[in-house]
Amino acid sequence: MPLRRWLEQAQPLPGAPAQALLRVRREDWLSVTGAVAAAGARLLALWTTPAGPGRDALVRASFIADTSAGVVETGVPAGSAYASLHELFPSATRMQRAAFDLTGVRSTDGDERPWLAHGHWRPDVPPLAPAPPLETAGPAPYEFVAVAGDGVHEIAVGPVHAGIIEPGHFRFSVVGEKVLKLEERLGYVHKGIERRFTELPILDAHRLAARVSGDSAVAFSWAYCQALEGASGAAVPPRAAWLRALYLEIERAANHLGDLGALGNDAGFAFGLAQFSRLKEGLLRSTAAA
Repeated sequence: MPLRRWLEQAQPLPGAPAQALLRVRREDWLSVTGAVAAAGARLLALWTTPAGPGRDALVRASFIADTSAGVVETGVPAGSAYASLHELFPSATRMQRAAFDLTGVRSTDGDERPWLAHGHWRPDVPPLAPAPPLETAGPAPYEFVAVAGDGVHEIAVGPVHAGIIEPGHFRFSVVGEKVLKLEERLGYVHKGIERRFTELPILDAHRLAARVSGDSAVAFSWAYCQALEGASGAAVPPRAAWLRALYLEIERAANHLGDLGALGNDAGFAFGLAQFSRLKEGLLRSTAAA
């Protein structure tokens, strides 16, 4: 079926202005996503929801093409797997691995290596499953690839960092200033925030949303507000929408200024960091005064 025919069946997605939700049968999942790929769309995200009382698990994929975006959703019966999208979108492999680690909903992708499971939870009970374990285990040993030789030093960085960058563990093998090997281990940013949202009163959880990522407080707060407004059918006054857009643009500009300064500092240009930091501080101070 052409993509246009599928889009005619889509419905507005509550809480996500200008986006549509298309619910399809399990057997149509690959047909629809294939039509989306053929139309030149990009895969933004893929996530799963574990099965609950009286309902199957769900898999959802978000796509963007030009200025339009939408979500495709299908059910995954117990004991089965949904069709992998890795042949249509290579980036889907890691998303599907992460979704399985968190919810236990499996795809047909042959790559089943853990992506987020660092040994902090039982492999048979994913952290976002309906009945998570009460106790957590310590991190499992991870065998980094070692580099041997005269003068080789190993430098471990993270996953706890001095700045507000997202957590990640980086293992450098160096000789002097020459980096022989860099091995990364990511995924530490997944720390049960989704489940914590379900445990907080709705009007209190906005504090958690603003603290998900230190440099994106406005973006996450806006996303949380949109979710509540979509669930309740609330209409946002135009003035509120414009104020949100203004603060989001200020946050974006501040992040760019900070990144430009950090790039200079990493290259030994501390004067650049100082100047961009002054601009960023001035921008934020003027915002706070307003």
